Amino acid sequence: MPKTILITGATDGIGLETARMLAKQGHVLLLHGRNQSKLDIVKEQLSDSPASLQIYRADLSDLSDVQALAKAIADDHKHLDILINNAGIYRTNKPRLQGGMDVRFMVNTIAPFALTKALLPIIPKDGRIINLSSAAQAMVSIKAMMGEEPIVDMPAYAQSKLAITMWTSHLAQQHPDGPLFVSVNPGSLLATKMVKEGFGVEGSDISIGADILCRAALTDEFQGKSGQYYDNDTKRFAPPQADGSNMAKAARITETIEAIIAQA
Repeated sequence: MPKTILITGATDGIGLETARMLAKQGHVLLLHGRNQSKLDIVKEQLSDSPASLQIYRADLSDLSDVQALAKAIADDHKHLDILINNAGIYRTNKPRLQGGMDVRFMVNTIAPFALTKALLPIIPKDGRIINLSSAAQAMVSIKAMMGEEPIVDMPAYAQSKLAITMWTSHLAQQHPDGPLFVSVNPGSLLATKMVKEGFGVEGSDISIGADILCRAALTDEFQGKSGQYYDNDTKRFAPPQADGSNMAKAARITETIEAIIAQA
């Protein structure tokens, strides 16, 4: 039976490849991107598939755009079966947003939380939220996440990815009856634009990451695994970085994100 699936960051990289795989299966795909022309191109590329396609433009570094995106989706759809929070950023020439927030924390951690919370009313108990984590994880500085201390590329990225892993487990605890929340490292150094620009390497086959996202979204392999972290490098559910398993710290990270959103 076709599922209604939202993929953020669907205009390139793992998000685009995931969209291609799911389109072949005939799902209702809601494709998000920051650039309208890229969205139009992707929709045209997938138009021969059996999927139903809708595109949504939003800048995830702007929380007002995130809220508008959630509203547009809720207005268009009575339910959303699967949310794949794929969009992410590592290196940029403008790491600080107006007001001082680091864009990596905003796009990789805070925006997906805001989007998820806004869409929860239309996600059924048997729905799934799939959050993109990474093998790069580091202890989260609350001050850095709040924009109160400077932070450079890799620490910002690694901390933002542990933070999304932590709020994933916290929300799973808060919703024991569903939907399912999982965080996924899709694979290290895959052939994405982020990897090429950030590390100067071509990377491995991008379908490795898309395949695990499709499995996380649709297969029984992830059933009953809410709150857990899947490491696609080792092909198993595994503990995240040590702080990621500390539920008291996960609650504190979540509370900080909620405060940031409330103040925006």
